[in-house]
Amino acid sequence: MGTVVVKKYSNRRLYDTEASRYVTLDELAEKVRRGVEVRVVDAQTGADLTQATLAQIILESRRASQLLPVPLLVQLIRMGDDALAEFFGRYLTGALELYLQAKQGAQSLVPFNPFAQLPFQASNAFARLFSGFGVAPAPPPPTESAAPSRNEVAELRRELDELKRALKRKR
Repeated sequence: MGTVVVKKYSNRRLYDTEASRYVTLDELAEKVRRGVEVRVVDAQTGADLTQATLAQIILESRRASQLLPVPLLVQLIRMGDDALAEFFGRYLTGALELYLQAKQGAQSLVPFNPFAQLPFQASNAFARLFSGFGVAPAPPPPTESAAPSRNEVAELRRELDELKRALKRKR
């Protein structure tokens, strides 16, 4: 199966050209979770809106925006493009790497302490928040015992570098 093209209209409606019908953000997110490659384009100009639409899915349909405090959001809006790119490139990547390393470390302790992984089982919100960033088809949702691969972290770094370049081009 090839890439499904979804046209986004000025009224924010999304038209799935393969299914020949309008879809919601939730339906589009479900396609991505199933591993379907999607490309979202502006219906008038043909501009690629995939990245912005996937970010919108994460922030709106996964309620990620509720995880971010208002003062942080205000600061992010006030940042210049370079500072914002640096924030995402350096700090967010570092935070995600630390989280994944801590989770992997806790998994290695499970044979000795069955409660070692309890904090990660209780709330995997951070991992779920970033599970949909991949450009390639998303792997199935991670199980509680699956350790993240170095390739997944490398892929996230690559995507953040792309984001930085895109922000610099907008200046």
